[in-house]
Amino acid sequence: MQQLLIKDHPVAAPPTEGIKYAGSKLKLLPHILHLAREVNARTVFDGFSGSTRVSQAFAKLGYRVIANDVAAWSKVFAECYLKNQKSWRHYQEMIEHLNALPGMDGWFTEHYGGIAEKDQPSTKRPWQIHNTRKLDAIRLEIDKLNLPEVETSVLLTSLILALDEVDSTLGHYASYLGDWSPRSYKTMTLRVPSLIETEQQHEVFQKNIFDLCDDVTCDLAYYDPPYGSNNEKMPPSRVRYAAYYHLWTTVCLNDRPALFGKANRRADSSDTVAASAFEDFRRNESGRFNCVEAIEKLISQTRARHVILSYSSGGRATAEELTAALNSAGRIIEMMRLDYKQNVMARMRWTNEWVRASETPNVEYLFLLEKTII
Repeated sequence: MQQLLIKDHPVAAPPTEGIKYAGSKLKLLPHILHLAREVNARTVFDGFSGSTRVSQAFAKLGYRVIANDVAAWSKVFAECYLKNQKSWRHYQEMIEHLNALPGMDGWFTEHYGGIAEKDQPSTKRPWQIHNTRKLDAIRLEIDKLNLPEVETSVLLTSLILALDEVDSTLGHYASYLGDWSPRSYKTMTLRVPSLIETEQQHEVFQKNIFDLCDDVTCDLAYYDPPYGSNNEKMPPSRVRYAAYYHLWTTVCLNDRPALFGKANRRADSSDTVAASAFEDFRRNESGRFNCVEAIEKLISQTRARHVILSYSSGGRATAEELTAALNSAGRIIEMMRLDYKQNVMARMRWTNEWVRASETPNVEYLFLLEKTII
């Protein structure tokens, strides 16, 4: 359990599980839950659910959760943790069956498997070949089982969690390590995910946020949009998450996509194809950052009394512009900042504190907003 650092509002975050993820909100969970409790929310819309840790935590604490993300693998995770109605025993035999399959050379081994032998030339690949052979066999078998969608999602989540434990990466799949990581020598083993027993009727979507937010009514919306880099040299259409986690999309879809580059990325994850308004650092004709206008538009269209927004000091939006965007949609009730270097969470009492501190590196901010018009 994680514990909130502010003594007068202790909130314990239940255990969650997920992959190594650049946008993980694991350390922020107690503080997000604290803010949700402050406004007595019952239904929560997680608009950019990613690895679903936030959705999992809310579901375990009895909230009704509406999870959404454009990524296919995120939908798979959400279906596993939010929609499953079967016990872990239902899946144990299937997991044992998949673990026992003999490996085979297939598409994943051809493109993502490498050999760790001293007399072999070094090739940067995310997994050693003994694990991609298991991946090829297991992924084929999951399709052959022809299970209902949610049960398939549970098995795919198990597969992704197992692959994540034996990869040779820094936690993403836009590039791979030059030398094999110690964990890559292990043999991946699937296990039943930590399924959530709930009576709530959760909902899962895979949509562009602007195509969905008008149709979702909730008490609280939690938004953690992808951040546009504040590096002036970064290409304007750079999309981190589509690029970083393309392999999880391929594992879920099993669609043998066209590939490009040294990392064998999916062609549909390229910077010029998978565009996101929230990661666009360019300014529009009025001189405002496109990413700031996207946040303002999103909040204005949200059908909830309260909104929690996560934002990083590495994001493109300036403190002044983001504050103005939030104030245009409502009233900032509370601001919090987590300094990752010091691992300290603190309240911010005034907007000018946020403005002064916004340039500090490795800092994440939480804003609790009360909307004036719903």
